[in-house]
Amino acid sequence: MNGVLTLNAGSSSLKFGLYDDTVDATLRVGGQVDGIGRTPQLVLQTEDNSTTTPCSAQTHRDALAAVLDALAPYLEGLTIAGIGHRVVHGGPDFSDPVRVTPEIEAALTDLVPLAPLHQPHNLAGIAAARDLFPDAVQVACFDTAFHRGHPWVNDTFALPRRFYEDGIRRYGFHGLSYDYITGVIARDEPELHAGRIIIAHLGNGASMCAVQRGQSIGSTMGFSALDGLPMGTRCGQIDPGAVLHLIEQKGMTPKEVLSLLYTESGLLGLSGISSDMRELLASDRSEAREAIDYYVFRARREIGALSAVLGGLDALVFCGGIGENADIIRRSIVDGLEYLGLSIDTDAPAGSRDIGSGATRILVIPTDEERIMARATVSACSD
Repeated sequence: MNGVLTLNAGSSSLKFGLYDDTVDATLRVGGQVDGIGRTPQLVLQTEDNSTTTPCSAQTHRDALAAVLDALAPYLEGLTIAGIGHRVVHGGPDFSDPVRVTPEIEAALTDLVPLAPLHQPHNLAGIAAARDLFPDAVQVACFDTAFHRGHPWVNDTFALPRRFYEDGIRRYGFHGLSYDYITGVIARDEPELHAGRIIIAHLGNGASMCAVQRGQSIGSTMGFSALDGLPMGTRCGQIDPGAVLHLIEQKGMTPKEVLSLLYTESGLLGLSGISSDMRELLASDRSEAREAIDYYVFRARREIGALSAVLGGLDALVFCGGIGENADIIRRSIVDGLEYLGLSIDTDAPAGSRDIGSGATRILVIPTDEERIMARATVSACSD
């Protein structure tokens, strides 16, 4: 019997899934390693059960080893035909999933400077999976691919045009998540799918996407996964003059600035407490409150900007760990957006998909990037 495996390396997590090699890719067992390098724990989920155990994963390679140990009982008698990998940056050339060849791997390695927090882990996962499953098809699925149809005005920077041709442009990220969410809406509500939607993927990494008729026409993230919303440890939008000031006047090296913007900023930097929204919500310190207030303010600002890109708004969709689970953050973001027809139904039952009470719908849809990867891998294995 054949199956496919998916590996999704985030900045501090490794999600995984083991699927049947059917067209819709039925999940057998999945889960994730959270808190890599801090307080790592492995979550294993089957149809009937969920277990959480501490593990010693200080790196993503450690996390992969822990995942394969946990999956060992489920791999008995199963041939892994393909392994789908989330690859954060596909550059301007990759707009669809591809089989990984040495040439493809070299091209993806060249993109590491554009996603230094993620791409090395993605490539390490590919290398490790190839060593462990040498006969399996390795498939790269790109977070940037969903946005490759952006209108030019949402794709370019106001730099000399030669830089656009050199690849200095807005790429957008979290495309696997947006692909899944738009697919759910297309299946369940085709009329809404034809409309104007903002999808808010809020987690340790966070972005928003303006979608019209199922196509991305604007994103809060740009050239790298730093731009837009503040995140767990990433700064979000920042004046490039501030970066120049850090280098020229404060004497910081580019490597030090990279570490500052990717790993020391965001909720962690603002609060000085934690990058985890759950810990900040539980804290009574003023720094935690201020970090949350900034997060909410920037989210509201981006919703306003993207509604202008769309020329109106038919629905706001929350997904991602914070978007799906932190109702107080959803309420705080929507508060003050009544001018867009947005208001939260405080009487909506827990777990409801439709949580709005205004003219513009508000939905909570759990995302499933791994299923998008599994489907692409099944397709690649059948070619």
